[in-house]
Amino acid sequence: MTTFAVARLTDVTMGPDIVAYLEGIDATLAPFGGRFVIHGGPFERIEGDWTGDLIAIAFPSRKAAHDWYASPAYRAILPLRTNHSKGDVIFIEGVSEDHRATDILTPSPT
Repeated sequence: MTTFAVARLTDVTMGPDIVAYLEGIDATLAPFGGRFVIHGGPFERIEGDWTGDLIAIAFPSRKAAHDWYASPAYRAILPLRTNHSKGDVIFIEGVSEDHRATDILTPSPT
């Protein structure tokens, strides 16, 4: 199942380290099949007090997402982001194309 690395970043201080992070991240994603599906940009606030930038990276599996995050290549550039921003990052699986809202009411088999 496709897994997404989702981040909401706030208080990003643009500078040489963030630029180096952005220049290096694509190469760290490629070996794990990762690709950006959302990368900040203008948004329209509909409800709440949303702040920051939303980033979503799709991976073919949760294992691929974990392997990317733990990879030496990504770990080498990670401080370039974490030292110059705040935020939350999660891994979350997508749903099938035929998913319906009520599907969450039935426990999935373990």
